[in-house]
Amino acid sequence: MPGAGKSTIGRALAHRLGKEFHDTDTEIESRTGVRIPVIFEIEGEPGFRRRECEVVERMTQLQSVVLATGGGVVLDAGNRAVLKTRGFVLYLYAPPRELWRRTRHDKSRPLLQADDQRARMEELFEKRDPLYRETADLVVETGRQTVSALVAELLPQIEKACALST
Repeated sequence: MPGAGKSTIGRALAHRLGKEFHDTDTEIESRTGVRIPVIFEIEGEPGFRRRECEVVERMTQLQSVVLATGGGVVLDAGNRAVLKTRGFVLYLYAPPRELWRRTRHDKSRPLLQADDQRARMEELFEKRDPLYRETADLVVETGRQTVSALVAELLPQIEKACALST
């Protein structure tokens, strides 16, 4: 979900695991030369989602990376399947109220630009939470501890799961 800490925690995990960090939204912006809101404005959400699928397909083929995806990546069944089969998927969970608190002043998130941002966040959460849980290998709640404490807690679980899958 937007505001869950994907980029912040992803970067910290990548550093601690000695892996490269990549973010699908950043990759899309780099490839197009424009910000995500501009893509939404010109192509709408369907155009953005097509670009997102292409980036997910390409980036999940990379080795030794931590990949942060956009919050809506799970809306596409193909993305869910690719993520599940090509990596270890971590769902950073936070309740909708907390996500709204973290993102309420952020104007760079096109799907949250609504008259009632809190209701919009709850709507997105209702639709996406089951898909995140379906796709995730591990669900962890964010926000109760520091980033470094959370990463320290996650490392043994991730390393164990990754060792079992090889």
